[in-house]
Amino acid sequence: MKLKISFPDERVKSPILSEIIIKTGVLVSIVSSHIDSTGGEIIIEVIDKYYEVIKNEFEARGVTVTLLDTLICRDESECVDCGACISVCPSKVFSFADDWSLAMDMQKCVKCGLCIDMCPHQALSIEGANCE
Repeated sequence: MKLKISFPDERVKSPILSEIIIKTGVLVSIVSSHIDSTGGEIIIEVIDKYYEVIKNEFEARGVTVTLLDTLICRDESECVDCGACISVCPSKVFSFADDWSLAMDMQKCVKCGLCIDMCPHQALSIEGANCE
């Protein structure tokens, strides 16, 4: 399961992730990260059964944890396979198939929402509105 870890600026220089991995023994995969002097965000992936343990450890250290459990959905009737989403996706979720139709690999998605903002036909949405 994917989690977004948000660090306030005063916690950026602390080795929080390392401490948690050592303390819990839970393997953590870093999917993406952006950290600077003003704060930071890391998207991590952990095995589902360790979610509560990891969440509690981060929160105990003053870090915000958000479960990324929503899906990006595509309305097939609106999508024109233009590929605008391909250019903005940092995780390479979108690609063209051999027949030039749009393909999606949701396992790579970090739910940043850039594709939703970019789509000229509003064919992409967060789970709910256009999901079937």
